[in-house]
Amino acid sequence: MIALKGVPGSPYTRKMLALLRYRRLPYRLILASHDAPGLPSPKVNLLPTFFLPDATGKLEAVTDSSPILRRLEAESPDRRVRPADPALAFLDSLLEDYADEWLTKAMFHYRWRYEADVQRASDILPAWTRGRMPDTDLKAAGTAIAGRQIPRLRYVGSNEVTGPVIEASYMRFLDAFEAHLRDHAFLLGARPGGGDFAAFGQLTQLAAFDPTPMAITATRAPRVFAWVGTVEDLTGLEPASSDWFAPGRLPATLKAILSEAGRVYAPLLIANAEAVRSGAERVETTIDAQPWIQQPFPYQAKCLTWLRDEYATLDAAAQATVDSALAGTGCESLVAA
Repeated sequence: MIALKGVPGSPYTRKMLALLRYRRLPYRLILASHDAPGLPSPKVNLLPTFFLPDATGKLEAVTDSSPILRRLEAESPDRRVRPADPALAFLDSLLEDYADEWLTKAMFHYRWRYEADVQRASDILPAWTRGRMPDTDLKAAGTAIAGRQIPRLRYVGSNEVTGPVIEASYMRFLDAFEAHLRDHAFLLGARPGGGDFAAFGQLTQLAAFDPTPMAITATRAPRVFAWVGTVEDLTGLEPASSDWFAPGRLPATLKAILSEAGRVYAPLLIANAEAVRSGAERVETTIDAQPWIQQPFPYQAKCLTWLRDEYATLDAAAQATVDSALAGTGCESLVAA
């Protein structure tokens, strides 16, 4: 039984719980407010924390959801979420990365930018993470969490200049995904991929917890709002290999989602990687014809490297398929020589 520690307010916890349910992998969730005696501590305290055996069989604490997803794919062959076709698998990696690293900007921005959202998060998050406590302590804990998280907006790139860019991008994503869901159950066909679970994780907060984006999502994209509820538990879905899109015949609605990623996330990844490489103190670029300034984020420099490494492993035919899928979306810059 896979052990993990997390909370409902963590989009990555929700991503991985939904993944485990869909894959019918037995697990036990240890709430962050509960003790975990006998389990190791992670090097960085992030949620979810998985407790998995290392090469010697000793449990270790690991926290990065995407490598964990791939490890579970290798260890458990049934109901995989990574497409068998390597070109389609690369597109799934790109969609997962976009959701994990760009949509989370919208999640963090809305939660800690608007008064109603700050208040809800301050009231509820400490009750999830700290357990039982008197009212005065709960209020103080909420104030402390807000005081710690609001200054961290600069790390995700949310500020007075970039905030409108983030919000406009979220609206366009909702419109594109809503259009896609008119005819398709998931991003890559009739079965979920890693990108679906990554998008679901962020949307559990954007569409189902934080009041400002929740109201926007319910009004603007009712199919997306409903989709979040269905992806929570897909244990009853019986996928077939034929449920994936043919990688050479992708619908226009998926191209629209990829175009949104290419419009905003691709230029950020490239500019951030250059800032990290050069040791710059901040990332300065243009996204969606607007100035973008944030602190460099070394992890996202790794994300770009991982995407390029995966592309480099594809044979010529698969690369050609990917190139065709990305042509004109803006995402082709991510794998340009």
